[in-house]
Amino acid sequence: MSRLIIHDHNNDGINRRGFLECMAWAGTGVIWTVSGGVLSSQAFGKNIAGSSKGELNFVQISDSHIGFNKPANPDVSATLQATVDKINALPHPPEFIIHTGDISHTAKASEFDAMEGILQASRQKQIFYVPGEHDVSVDDGKQYLDRYGKGARGRGWYSFDQKGVHFVGLVNVGAMEGMGKLGADQLEWLEDDLRAKSSSTPIVLFAHIPLWTVYPEWGWSTQDSEQALGYVKRFGSVTVLNGHIHQVMQKVEGNVTFHTAMSTAFPQPAPGSAPAPGPMKVSAERLRSVLGIANVQYLAKKHSLAVVDSTLA
Repeated sequence: MSRLIIHDHNNDGINRRGFLECMAWAGTGVIWTVSGGVLSSQAFGKNIAGSSKGELNFVQISDSHIGFNKPANPDVSATLQATVDKINALPHPPEFIIHTGDISHTAKASEFDAMEGILQASRQKQIFYVPGEHDVSVDDGKQYLDRYGKGARGRGWYSFDQKGVHFVGLVNVGAMEGMGKLGADQLEWLEDDLRAKSSSTPIVLFAHIPLWTVYPEWGWSTQDSEQALGYVKRFGSVTVLNGHIHQVMQKVEGNVTFHTAMSTAFPQPAPGSAPAPGPMKVSAERLRSVLGIANVQYLAKKHSLAVVDSTLA
């Protein structure tokens, strides 16, 4: 097996050891500022709390896995509640929340109900969802669509505009674990959805499984993502938000910045550092340091997006 953790399109030479060293500080929270396709980073610290509010401010959460109760986290409802508390304590209230999938662990009605009950405590009531594979594992996503898919197309994809930014929620999961897939119908819709948008419009794509090749041996990629990304090449600023891998990873390719979020439930191992992906147990006192949220601000005058990852610790 190659020592490279991803397909090294940027020739950055990051090996598995280097990735683990990066994760040591990425897990504590990092602010990513995107300007003209160039990414700069700053360690998360107390100075972030005093930062100015952007023209658009929203939060991404992911992989809550309500219903999971194994040793990696026997109380995922408590860590989701801590997530809500974290969001409510932000110095600038977000305009909405994006949840990038695996709301539930086994797609039971009681799990979706519990999730909604906890999120009711959030001061921000507008929440946009895309499904994870755990949300469609029992009924091929029927219950998910009944709850969260009103007005959506196909298996739940949709788009909306907010303060000059165009958001697109994509569905790249099926009923079984494995590599993601968008499918011909969704790709055709995406091309049509973007056609009328000016190339100066900032684009945010969000889906569950990464739209870039993180680690195909574990299914951490989307097989037809290249076609989807071809449709956004003409845009000057594109941000892609994903979950699924339960850890912070980022990559820049041209005008596209990819960012995967931490889980609110449990961590997973770094790519290639274990025989297979899955819930990773850490000490109880360390758990909340590897769970968290991503807070995103858009600065219209600078045409930039800043992503701040912060843990629940």
